[in-house]
Amino acid sequence: MLKYKRILLKLSGEALTGNQHSGIDARRLMKYAEAIKEAAEAGVHTGIVFGGGNIFRGLKGVDKGFDRVKGDYMGMLATVINGLAIQSALEQLGMKVRLFTAIRMEPIGEGYSKSKMMEALDRGETVIFSAGTGNPYFTTDTAAALRAVEMEADALLKGTRVDGVYTADPEKDASAVKFETMSFDKAYRLKLQVMDLTSFTMCRENNMPVVVFNMNKEGELMRVLKGENVGTLIRPNTL
Repeated sequence: MLKYKRILLKLSGEALTGNQHSGIDARRLMKYAEAIKEAAEAGVHTGIVFGGGNIFRGLKGVDKGFDRVKGDYMGMLATVINGLAIQSALEQLGMKVRLFTAIRMEPIGEGYSKSKMMEALDRGETVIFSAGTGNPYFTTDTAAALRAVEMEADALLKGTRVDGVYTADPEKDASAVKFETMSFDKAYRLKLQVMDLTSFTMCRENNMPVVVFNMNKEGELMRVLKGENVGTLIRPNTL
């Protein structure tokens, strides 16, 4: 039995580097593709948003002298590269996939349209959303929240390299305590850097639950989809 049958899967670009310093680790990419295929075969309708930090991050470019708007557009192009990579990996596994871009750039990808996206999902195709929202000053977390609401997802699943939300960075602080569940208000009050405020607000106002989990752990995505007690569930209510 599945708890979530239509999801937006948000994955970080940095996770694609694997043990490399940058770029795309082909083995990590295929592991992600295999997990997504397993979900699709179980009947889950999936939309995917990748970050682009493994190639270029706009805000870091500003620190090095880039214009913010141009830096953000460079970051959007990085997400398109990652989108093409996961599209290729999924198609290699025999899946039907549609790549949408928030900025028109045919023939690389298809210009985003909600109606076309919903039709693709209803046909059982996996959809990939790239180029963020198409606007500078917005993160891929915000793009993920927006697309999750548009596709009427049951939840936004944020796959990271840690198994949930902690009181501090568990990779740096051994005393960090994991939250099994929490509200958006609490996450904001404690200043936990799970997602930016814009994406948090969009999810909260549209009653979109967020699950933060370890995508690098084999089988974890399916456990989340089944509603098992893994990761951290961020509830849209304020209890």
